[in-house]
Amino acid sequence: MKAIRRFTVRTVLPERLTGLEELSTNLRRSWHQPTRQLFRSIDARLWDATGNDPIALLGAVDPARLDELAADDSFVATVDGLVAELHDYLEKPRWYQSLPDAPASIAYFSPEFGIAAALPQYSGGLGILAGDHLKAASDLGVPIIGVGLFYRAGYFRQAISREGWQLESYPVLDPDGLPLTVLRHPDGTAAHVVLALPDGKALSARIWQVRVGRIPLLLLDTDIPENEESLRSVTDRLYGGGGEHRLLQELLLGVGGVRAIKAFVELTGAPAPEVFHTNEGHAGFLGLERISDLIGDGLSFDAALQVVRAGTVFTTHTPVPAGIDRFEVDLVTRYVSTDLLPGVDPADVLALGTEDYEGGDATKFNMAVMGLRLAQRANGVSKLHGEVSRGMFGPLWPGFDADDVPITSVTNGVHAPTWTDPMLTALAAEKFDGSDPTSCDWMSPVVSDKDLWSVKRRMREQLVSDARRRVSLAWQEQNPGVGDPSWFSELLDPDVLTIGFARRVPTYKRLTLMLHDPERLRALLLHPERPVQLVIAGKSHPADDEGKRLIQRLVEFASDPEVRRRIVFLPNYDIGMAKILYPGTDVWLNNPLRPLEACGTSGMKAALNGSLNLSILDGWWAEYYDEENGWAIPSADSAGDGAERDKLEADSLYDLIEHQIAPRFYDRGTDGVPTRWVASIRHTLATLSPELSAERMVTQYVERLYVPAAGAERRITADGYRPARDLAAWKKRVTDAWPKVHVAHVESGGVDSVPQVGDELHLRATVELDGLSPDDVLVEVVYGRAHESDRLDGVTHLELAPAEGDARPPVFAGTVPLARAGSFGYTVRVVPRNALIASPAELGLIAVAE
Repeated sequence: MKAIRRFTVRTVLPERLTGLEELSTNLRRSWHQPTRQLFRSIDARLWDATGNDPIALLGAVDPARLDELAADDSFVATVDGLVAELHDYLEKPRWYQSLPDAPASIAYFSPEFGIAAALPQYSGGLGILAGDHLKAASDLGVPIIGVGLFYRAGYFRQAISREGWQLESYPVLDPDGLPLTVLRHPDGTAAHVVLALPDGKALSARIWQVRVGRIPLLLLDTDIPENEESLRSVTDRLYGGGGEHRLLQELLLGVGGVRAIKAFVELTGAPAPEVFHTNEGHAGFLGLERISDLIGDGLSFDAALQVVRAGTVFTTHTPVPAGIDRFEVDLVTRYVSTDLLPGVDPADVLALGTEDYEGGDATKFNMAVMGLRLAQRANGVSKLHGEVSRGMFGPLWPGFDADDVPITSVTNGVHAPTWTDPMLTALAAEKFDGSDPTSCDWMSPVVSDKDLWSVKRRMREQLVSDARRRVSLAWQEQNPGVGDPSWFSELLDPDVLTIGFARRVPTYKRLTLMLHDPERLRALLLHPERPVQLVIAGKSHPADDEGKRLIQRLVEFASDPEVRRRIVFLPNYDIGMAKILYPGTDVWLNNPLRPLEACGTSGMKAALNGSLNLSILDGWWAEYYDEENGWAIPSADSAGDGAERDKLEADSLYDLIEHQIAPRFYDRGTDGVPTRWVASIRHTLATLSPELSAERMVTQYVERLYVPAAGAERRITADGYRPARDLAAWKKRVTDAWPKVHVAHVESGGVDSVPQVGDELHLRATVELDGLSPDDVLVEVVYGRAHESDRLDGVTHLELAPAEGDARPPVFAGTVPLARAGSFGYTVRVVPRNALIASPAELGLIAVAE
């Protein structure tokens, strides 16, 4: 029989152990090893059985055991000490508190957050990145307020059928068994947000709070009695449903999320955010809700837009247009032609998201386009991804070179305390007096090669044990009551070179590139002297049958009796699996189609544990590969077609494993230690650990984006929003005049008939401004190396200043030094200039000499 309803009854803790409640409900316990060790000491078997979930552990442990611990003065002292240490962590100033002029608070919106296995509100890298962002912000003292949705069924639980086909199930989460509390009014009633919908309907959501160290995370939940049945399911599943369902989720995240923050600020006294960070386009509607509020304060739409843009940061994570959420314009029109956004004209909403540019589809409303138009500062998530994004979104800034497109990059990082295995952390603590593993001198002889190799071997052994356990559990689900096949006990070997591959399974990540030549892979797996083993995991989107076929093909290969001990696909890839998988690998494989991997943080987590990367030069690896921290798979970008490219890159993959990787791994000294391999481990830990940390990432967001955005927001809101009104009026005046702005004439002089290095080129440009002032524009000479097509590269920009006198049209002049030999070319361009814009390309207006 099945229960018609289930819920969690929390245990009543003995009075002396009430501190366990606080330790269990703050998700800092997911990365704070002393707290985790405390809970494990309560009952190690239950700790493992409950997936390291303290709340589940406390609900399952025998009350007699709790009474026993309450009588143990040493245990009680440990609890009290950890509670006191948590309070210090939450209250004492940290790095951020030393910064001048930093924003009082930052709102961080994301459709998913991967923080702990017990709170499955993520599907992949975007959510894990968001969770690591909050954790690192907490460690640094950055006052972020996170905003997301609470999905009752999370993403999905993956199983694999006997035929190798992915099967999805959606276990419903019980909030009472999770580290959640409801945001309440002083009278005890739950705080709600309400959104007006078409046909006079309304969508309500309650606000769950999660404590992520110092960071409050607000999650909106529509499964409440106030909603009619069809609306209670809006937050049923992450990325579930069709277009209208997704649109409702994104309206709730953006519009409802801003309203949730307002309620949180009012009820808790927390400082209101000065900066809003939109993590991918899903949350883009947050800017429209803020505009609606400002219109209510008496601003026009255009002036309110300037305020919102000044304080908004937008991060794009996708390198392909197909990865962006797009809705039918008619559908969006229907939802915004209501009382959803008081004071906002639907036409103004559509103008922000419609693809009204070359190559766009005017029938589509593009969430990333709206996100970029609502943010003055935008970034990709690796240097290469920044370049790709500038090219992909370039049509929004017609006439500008890709380098001028105002999208920068902050390379992702991963939260080291979460992803560094406790065994490596313990080694660092022992050898470096408790130092953080990311700051240790791993090149020091204080740690011997044998020390490092022993830890890697134990982490590999841990992975082998976990993989066997997971395969056994999957077998028992499909074959209840039937014993495990005998060969399960021989699955994988802790002394064999172990390569890991785990990620989402869209086709561009090429899960099955390793199977391109099955016989060659078979030979690598079964090599008599230098065998290799592969541990693979990943989920395909439920609607992606092509991705499921890739999994099926891999599972079929791995089930061959000849190789099944050397290759395994582990179902239901999640945080719990990942924390054992990354450390247990010797090599982390990543072979996407370049440049379609925005960042790829799985390889970062492996590197934090001394694993070497084997990857296409894409995402983060393109900027951090140095020939000692792993291997680069050559990209066959010039291949004739996809099949030829796959063959060439797969052959390179096999060659690297056979001729470089395996020989280095198995080249042992008399003590059994592969000295050359361990040297690469040392180098990886020493050079990559600090660079790949989420603390580095969040520090860069603060210094390069949050602080400048807060400054811009303060300037534009000063004096009762007067600068915002002035900027809106200035933009309109410049935009109206721009069709007639052009470079009428350029004169040059100062060089001989044969220019030489050291000569100076004197330029005078006459510019028609159609009534604009010279102060309204920036006139520049752009010069560099010229190619046969007259294309310039390696360009330098030099401002031309207004010449003396009142010439009409005005003349701008300047001098260019000829500092290098070779081809030289130049042009003159005109762009708008205002102290309140962040980039010359901000208005998308440019006039270039012809």
